[in-house]
Order: sequence, then structure tokens, then C-alpha cells
Amino acid sequence: MSRRVIRVNSWEKFKRLLIEHNVREMAYNIEMGVPARHLTALRLILPIGNVQYVFIDTASGRKLRRTGIPLSEDDMGNMYIKDEDVVSFIKSEIGGKEIRLYSYWSM
Repeated sequence: MSRRVIRVNSWEKFKRLLIEHNVREMAYNIEMGVPARHLTALRLILPIGNVQYVFIDTASGRKLRRTGIPLSEDDMGNMYIKDEDVVSFIKSEIGGKEIRLYSYWSM
């Protein structure tokens, strides 16, 4: 069986996939952005059949460039994305439909 990974470059296209396929589960990863000490990049992963759709968003100022998810700052000045902000954003964008989001870490 052949599996493919397709990068989706716009939030609107990714959102359309979520809605059209009535997605019930998806994964996301909060990653290091630039500078590397900050966790300011977001990867959304949507598996549909044999295809894995991936959407990547990075920081611009104090929010993510494409989704507008706000960045938080810890006591040491490190910027990061809160899990609850990701979950809240996704649920609000798909009209409150039931969806489970799973966070994962990779090294």
C-alpha cells in the first residue's frame, strides 16, 4: 500500500479538508521555531485514508502567521504555543464539531 504526505499551504484549504471529511481525530506537534529555543512552530497532521495532510504554521511577532494563534511567554522570555490555544482554535474554526486532538513530540 502506498502512503503519501501532502503539504497544505493555506489554513483555509486545511480547514476545508477537516470539514469535508468530517474529521473526528487529528494530531499536532508544537516545534521549535527561530530562534531555536522558542516553541513557536505548529504542525497539524490529518490522516485521511492513505494520505497524510500536513499544515505548518510559524511565528510572526507574537502570533502564528497563518492561524493567528497567540504566543505566550514564560518567565525567562521564551515564547511558546499553549496546547489549549491550539485545541480551542481548531474547535472554534470547525464550528464546534466534536474532534479529538492528540499532541505528540518527536526528536
